[in-house]
Amino acid sequence: MATTETNTDGQFEQVISECRSLFGKKLHDYGASWRILRPSSLTDQLFIKAKRIRSLEIKKVSKVGDDIRPEFIALINYGIIGLIQLEKGFSDTVDMTAGEAMEHYDRHALEALELMKRKNHDYDEAWRSMRVSSYTDFILTKIERIKEIENLGGDTIASEGIDSNYMDIINYAVFGAIKLSDK
Repeated sequence: MATTETNTDGQFEQVISECRSLFGKKLHDYGASWRILRPSSLTDQLFIKAKRIRSLEIKKVSKVGDDIRPEFIALINYGIIGLIQLEKGFSDTVDMTAGEAMEHYDRHALEALELMKRKNHDYDEAWRSMRVSSYTDFILTKIERIKEIENLGGDTIASEGIDSNYMDIINYAVFGAIKLSDK
């Protein structure tokens, strides 16, 4: 019988696999067009996805027809894109092949998994008792923190960096996707 922690690892990996598949399909269709996104534009993209989730949680109705889970999937992929952009910087052209993008994706997804494992050990599966709406609020808080750090030009005094906030967004969004799959 699997422990809950092992189950979390498997569920996390399953969601990341789903995200990776979608990321690969979009790379096929669009290439790495996201390479041109400057940090503030990527932050705004994360913001509109998270705001839509919150709006749907409150209104309980979507006039577009998509539900909340695909927005969590988008947050995961944009969070990984954010980590790639932090590492590589933005570009004026698409300067990365699909293969290179997938290599970066896989490395950052693995980093997110390893962080989740460490935190999940210390927090003892607390995420399972949380509401999905809390993940949304925490993600929005992380996005606001990123905006402030960007506004400060990265010159912080006592805060985690943008990369840590991206990792937390990814992990909260994975938890949201897991919880919405379990319903």
